[in-house]
Amino acid sequence: MGDERSKRIPIDSMEKCRELRNALGDLSPSEALYCSDACLKRYLRARNGNISQAKAMLRETLQWRSSYKPGSIRWEDVAEEFKTGKMFRACFTDKLGRPVIVMIPRNQNTRTHEGQVKQLVYSMENALSYLPPDQDQLAWIIDFEGFSYFNNPPLKTTKEVAHILQSHYPERLAVGIVLNAPKIFEYTLKLWKPFIDLTTYKKIRFVYTRDPSSLKAVEDVFDLKTLDLNFKGKYDHAEYARLMKADEMRIKSFCENASSNFEYRMNGQ
Repeated sequence: MGDERSKRIPIDSMEKCRELRNALGDLSPSEALYCSDACLKRYLRARNGNISQAKAMLRETLQWRSSYKPGSIRWEDVAEEFKTGKMFRACFTDKLGRPVIVMIPRNQNTRTHEGQVKQLVYSMENALSYLPPDQDQLAWIIDFEGFSYFNNPPLKTTKEVAHILQSHYPERLAVGIVLNAPKIFEYTLKLWKPFIDLTTYKKIRFVYTRDPSSLKAVEDVFDLKTLDLNFKGKYDHAEYARLMKADEMRIKSFCENASSNFEYRMNGQ
């Protein structure tokens, strides 16, 4: 009977969340603040409701955040990586108000492993701070117009970025739009389908600006009447720097208030 009941419980139910929270045991104030119900649900979904696996995954993330300190990365640390606009948060959102991260491989301007990884983490933390209250995922657009294999980041960097996204930002992808990719990309993806999580695979959409009919693949996510997928000449580094510095002040203030409120509740006052 117990097994049958367990099968009926959603993998990210509040009951499962309580089990996971109990399994995590004692947490520091900063860890407890990070492990919100929404956070626990994402890790449960990422591990199909397995408490033990979700606990191990979340513990690894808490350790990574403690050592890597993603919240401490500042614009000055990554400004050079952003200089050509190879990655940035778009000025528009999808239909649900979810932030959009844009990547443009042709604008690759460095070969530094550490710098590119930091840029990815900085972009994630910034975009996540713009999520509406009822959303916890981001949209991605990767524009392969003008792509060359010479634009590829080092293999070491690609692997590290993939690991960070999968291990420390699970269930954060709403949709991944592959824009103007060489046709071989679609063929390669189909070959890899047996090795890709089905949920993730279904989130990948191929769009070609020269083929307006392909836009139907994202009409459920974006308002096609206002969607502009031409990113040439749209990135202004000086303006983006101004926005990021303002965001850093906003995020710092928010985190300080959240921490103070959390400690106030913990002290029972």
